[in-house]
Amino acid sequence: MVPIRVVVAKPGLDGHDRGAKVIARALRDAGMEVVYTGLHQTPEQIVETAIQEDADLIGLSVLSGAHMTLFRKVMELLQERDASDIVVFGGGIIPEDDIPLLAELGVAKIFTPGAKTTDVVAWVNSTLGADAG
Repeated sequence: MVPIRVVVAKPGLDGHDRGAKVIARALRDAGMEVVYTGLHQTPEQIVETAIQEDADLIGLSVLSGAHMTLFRKVMELLQERDASDIVVFGGGIIPEDDIPLLAELGVAKIFTPGAKTTDVVAWVNSTLGADAG
C-alpha cells in the first residue's frame, strides 16, 4: 500500500515552527511520507510543492493571525491548478469563530492549541485511510 503523503507548511511571516515540526514528526512516525517546507512559504510555493510531491494532504500551521487570508489563497490556488482533491487541514492560533468560515472555504479540519498528535494522526488516517496513493 502506498503511504499517505503530507506537505506540512508554515505560510506567511510567522517564524514559530515547533508545532509544525512536532506534527510532521508524528505523521512520519505513523508511517506517512512527510515533506516539511520550512518557514516563510508563500501559498504559491506550498501548492506547487504539494502538486510536485503528489501530496494527499496539506497541513498548514498558522500562528500569525493571517489564517483567513492564507487558507483562502491556498484553497483558491488548489482550485486553479485543478488540484482540489488535495485535502487541506491546519492548526495554530485560530479563533473558534473562524473555524466554520474556514470549513466553508473547504478546509477539512482545524486543530487548535493543545490538540494531541495522536488525534491528528488518527484524523489523517480516518480521512484518507485506504484511499491514499
